[in-house]
Amino acid sequence: MKHRDFRCLAAVLSLILIFCCGCGEAGKGGSASSKTASIYQAGQTVVLTPEAGGSEQAGGDPLILDFSHSDQGYFMGKLTAEGKKVNIQVTGPDDIIYQYFLETPNEWTAFPLTAGDGPYLVLAFEDVGDGQYASLFSYPLDVELSDEFFPFLYPNQYVSFTADSEATALAASLSEGQETDLDALREIYEYIISNITYDDEKAAAVESGYLPDIDETLRTGTGICFDYAALTCAMLRSLSIPCRLAIGYTGDIRHAWIDVYIQAVGWVERAVEFNGNEWKFMDPTFASAAGDSQTVSEYIGDGENYVLQYIR
Repeated sequence: MKHRDFRCLAAVLSLILIFCCGCGEAGKGGSASSKTASIYQAGQTVVLTPEAGGSEQAGGDPLILDFSHSDQGYFMGKLTAEGKKVNIQVTGPDDIIYQYFLETPNEWTAFPLTAGDGPYLVLAFEDVGDGQYASLFSYPLDVELSDEFFPFLYPNQYVSFTADSEATALAASLSEGQETDLDALREIYEYIISNITYDDEKAAAVESGYLPDIDETLRTGTGICFDYAALTCAMLRSLSIPCRLAIGYTGDIRHAWIDVYIQAVGWVERAVEFNGNEWKFMDPTFASAAGDSQTVSEYIGDGENYVLQYIR
């Protein structure tokens, strides 16, 4: 089994399904750019729009990076030539090396700065063939976020959505009448575990570099753990509920899940389930399964089987 594959834990637990798991005027399908994060409002979506401001840039041909809005938790990248592939490496104050790839020309793409405030080093490399990369440039960056939640509210390459996404409209609809962010989370959680099924064939064939398409996941009603996590994350972010897409391992299986910020609780890690009285560790992946819930609970336990590598 290759670690690069986002394969399900169903093979381990004999389950069928696995689920992984700012501001201006707010409104259904609305969008905004801001320096203050929004607060959840029932039925209201505020999709923050990343932009390349042009005031702080690095590179040229074949890659331009724009750091104009690093205070909002992201930077932008754009390929300027056809037929090129670049690798962008970002190391922040957490000393984790995040790698991103670009192959589509003439489109700005957002990349998150998930390590918070502090010094970052951004390195850019060009694919020169045969799996070899040549250095393009490096750029030191000092980040001071205007809001600590911005990296987990904006869309980015891994959690890609807009005000016009089907997922955004669905999030607004599901949250209608849900008074608190916890109510909205519960509603979205129930919808996804009831309507999305795990795609074993896709899991077996997925390759390194795969990026989720959240609206395709909705339309097909199927996906792998990465799809589940990205879709849930996008829907929550569109409702001004901070959400981290986490990538790592459960046991020795490659996995993706979510962490969610609840106003009355704080950060809730490893996609827990709330039963009305208490929080417990429960990857919503397994909540979509009809298998042995006791086996699932025992495997998840207190969350120690989860090993985090990256946050997107």
